[in-house]
Amino acid sequence: MGAGQTVAVFGAYGHTGRFVVTELVERGFVPVLSGRDTGKLTVLAKETGLDARPATVDDPDSLDRALAGTAAVINCAGPFASTTAPVIEAALRAEIPYLDVAAELEANIDTFTHFADRARDAGAVVVPAMAFFGGLGDLLVTAAMGDWNEADEAHIAYGLSSWHPTTGTRLSGAVSRERRGERRMRYTGGQWQYRTDAAPTRQWRFPQPMGPRSVIGEFTMADVVTVPSHLSIPEVTTYMTANAVQDIAAPGTPAPAATDESGRSDQTFLVDAVVRLGGAERRVAAHGQDIYAVTAPLVVEALERVLTGRTRTVGVAAAGKMFDALEFLRALSPHVTLELLS
Repeated sequence: MGAGQTVAVFGAYGHTGRFVVTELVERGFVPVLSGRDTGKLTVLAKETGLDARPATVDDPDSLDRALAGTAAVINCAGPFASTTAPVIEAALRAEIPYLDVAAELEANIDTFTHFADRARDAGAVVVPAMAFFGGLGDLLVTAAMGDWNEADEAHIAYGLSSWHPTTGTRLSGAVSRERRGERRMRYTGGQWQYRTDAAPTRQWRFPQPMGPRSVIGEFTMADVVTVPSHLSIPEVTTYMTANAVQDIAAPGTPAPAATDESGRSDQTFLVDAVVRLGGAERRVAAHGQDIYAVTAPLVVEALERVLTGRTRTVGVAAAGKMFDALEFLRALSPHVTLELLS
């Protein structure tokens, strides 16, 4: 466990950041609270009794002070298009591992593009998208691959009972739309493609008890960045249940509301990952509660493995490349229930 190691959490007072801080404390780490809003940091510091170090991404010295003496940094502050590069730069200067929970496609693409060589040459560990979107799907696809060295296609279907977005999710989505315009992205033929037509609707047969559901196809999430970054799969597609897409598209959908003492909402999820090669198919699924809360055990499990040397590479790497995917997924119990379907 953490054994009292200090870990900086940038964006500690956000919805997901608070879950991460709690998970760190439960595992024996000592979070150092950081972020741009001094007022919110002060309130959280009083609630938790933890050290608060305000920092802004346009002030490198403040980031250096926030990370000083820490063992690693977890970036929970969106929009990640603004925060990722400055916090990675600070982590490289401090010579500590960097992990984030970014779901923004462009921010994750930028991380691989701009920091892969530098992080590898420095022997640094940078793990982007170590969250529900990006990390979990990547681990599931990697586990499904097993001993396959390549596959023809990978499909990741998200079955959400509902999707009540946080303020951070809405802000990140707005930033992505500003960069992308009216275009949507898909990964096909081993490369990114921009489309202006409407995403297709289809039926997806989720494992029971969810069963068949209407999904929006080519609803491209961070997994479509992480999976092909290390697996030889030219076609990677993600899907989202239509009801969840309607929820997040509606401006009046409220933020998630706590329904238990841990602060989790009652929203549930089932993620179904399928890989195909020739006529063969392999399938792994996972289910649990609250897509934001489950990000905390995902990123903190990754952190613990990084700090204890249970990694497979250095540089910028997705979860499935950095860790033993099946072992990692099993370690997430009881937060995530794993199903090996084929």
